[in-house]
Amino acid sequence: MRVPIEQARASAYVVPADFPESDGTLQWNKTTLVLAEVTAGSATGIGYTYADSATAAFIQDLLARELTGENAMAVSLLWRKMLRQSRNLGQTSIVAMAVSAVDCALWDLKAKLLDVPLATLLGPVRESVPVYGSGGFTSYSILQLQKQLAGWAEQGIPRVKMKVGREPSADVERVRAARDAIGGSSELFVDANGAYNTKQALKQAENFSGFGVTWFEEPVVAADLAGLRLLRDRAPAAMDIAAGEYGYTLGYFHRMLEAGAIDVLQADATRCCGITGFLQVATLCQAYHIPLSAHCAPAQHAHAACAAGPLRHIEYFHDHVRIEQMFFDGLPKLVNGELRPDFTRPGCGLEFKRRDAERFIA
Repeated sequence: MRVPIEQARASAYVVPADFPESDGTLQWNKTTLVLAEVTAGSATGIGYTYADSATAAFIQDLLARELTGENAMAVSLLWRKMLRQSRNLGQTSIVAMAVSAVDCALWDLKAKLLDVPLATLLGPVRESVPVYGSGGFTSYSILQLQKQLAGWAEQGIPRVKMKVGREPSADVERVRAARDAIGGSSELFVDANGAYNTKQALKQAENFSGFGVTWFEEPVVAADLAGLRLLRDRAPAAMDIAAGEYGYTLGYFHRMLEAGAIDVLQADATRCCGITGFLQVATLCQAYHIPLSAHCAPAQHAHAACAAGPLRHIEYFHDHVRIEQMFFDGLPKLVNGELRPDFTRPGCGLEFKRRDAERFIA
């Protein structure tokens, strides 16, 4: 079956934050969503990434030209072609995020042309995926932090994550306040975004364990595989060490797994070259007997997560949940702490609310 691609295009939308945000190493007040749209036959597939607006320009200037006239049903072939044509520019950062958005759009398009849900096309191993509420920014006051985390617990999300690392001396009290807000039955995760050095991270792991923290994300910079391995070996047994969200290439994830650096590997389909790359990472995790967690962009991950065998959960990130609710109809439903894609709709089930998004166009 051959269905020629008629058009590929991209656009960028800049959305102000609802409150200034920061983590252990970065501050921001806006988020940019880059949307890719690929049309063939009677259908248009959509995919997106959270990146700089230059990513949209790269899709328009290079990838769109390479896709026009190609067979929309040959997604893996087109994935290889996009990476091959990008060779001289490198295959990380903007290039990888552009490929990611287009690859997600191509999978959505193929499923729509076949009139099946994307998870059905990929081969589901589950019908819903657990999530964890994520935010708890270091820019929040204690009251803001408690309100947000308690709100997720009240929604039935049994695990929540907060940011640490900007003021290490204040982190223990913030974690204490978070535990007080969510009670004893919810899991508590922390994310340092690489802000600590190894000695600090070891000490904080001990401190946080007293409040039942079960997940310590990027306690040191992700490039420090030896440091991560040390944390994994010496952290309390009930505390998982996690990293991987900044991975673009399969080799990155393989090196992290080969080093035995983490208990849970994170991957982001909006960065690691799309659904094609994400499922390759899932296969690596199976080979190393390590669980996989999807980083952010919950609506983009929902169907692929249903098809990824070793997947543990999806990050239900505050910024992205808010933007996805603003920009898309047909979002997966949150039920008892799990995202449930709509298996009655073809593709990923999302419809872009173009008129609502227009005021944010870059």
